[in-house]
Amino acid sequence: MKKNYIYGLITVLIWSTLAAIVKSLLFNIPDLEALSVSSIFAFLFLLLVNICNGNIKKIHNYGKKEIGIMAGLGFVGLFLYSALYYHGLSILSSQEACILNYLWPMMLVFFSAIILKEKLTGIKIAAMVCSFIGIIILTYGNTTVGEGNGTVGIICCIIAAACYGLFSVLNKKADYDQNITMMVIWLTVAVLGGVFGFMTETWVPIRGMSWIGILWLGIVIDAVAYLLWALALKETDNTATVANMAYLTPFLSLIVSAIFLKEEIRARAVIAVLFIVGGILVQSIYGQRKTENR
Repeated sequence: MKKNYIYGLITVLIWSTLAAIVKSLLFNIPDLEALSVSSIFAFLFLLLVNICNGNIKKIHNYGKKEIGIMAGLGFVGLFLYSALYYHGLSILSSQEACILNYLWPMMLVFFSAIILKEKLTGIKIAAMVCSFIGIIILTYGNTTVGEGNGTVGIICCIIAAACYGLFSVLNKKADYDQNITMMVIWLTVAVLGGVFGFMTETWVPIRGMSWIGILWLGIVIDAVAYLLWALALKETDNTATVANMAYLTPFLSLIVSAIFLKEEIRARAVIAVLFIVGGILVQSIYGQRKTENR
């Protein structure tokens, strides 16, 4: 199996824990506090990794302009994305927010066609539509749009998806060393989360099991998974093939949420998975055959 598929698969498994972990944290901790503190751990972990493997020296290869671009990527892709997604999670159930969030692989393919000039073939469109139908099936009838701030939560998750799809494409186009880039990005997110958090929230002490959630979120999900995903996209010349792997995450996330948050898995989820996995298989099989025929 190619490295990009291995990176993508590991990322999908880790990301399946994101919604449940964040949802459980937000019961006790404000959105931006959870984002800022976990991002500090993500930054420190990546800093330590870069120091240990000698990669930290590469930061001298980048000037203020390049570091500024990395920080800009962090603002658009992971600060705005995370802040909006976390807010959506605080309003919706974890499965509803996760399902809406997974509009981003479609956004990634769309932005790749516009920015990277990757060809939007009929197969890619069919795979996107197939997977999107699965998301519609999962979403329909679950989200109580008319109750409370449900609409706000939905809008936040959709905009968040667009932000991360755009970030993935712009990060690939920038073509910087991902170990350095992600370190700068998470430092940016930590600072912005802290600044806006102190301005808009009343922060609380983090206690007990919440620290385990913060550490898992910061080190495993933020540092390891996002770095692996960035590397997976760097290793492929067909962004859509890797992007479609991400559609496995909503189903896995439903299982994790059912176990840890006791959220019910509805029958429609099983039907939706057939469409979600179908889209992945269509794109992956077509991409593999195309490679073998070259």
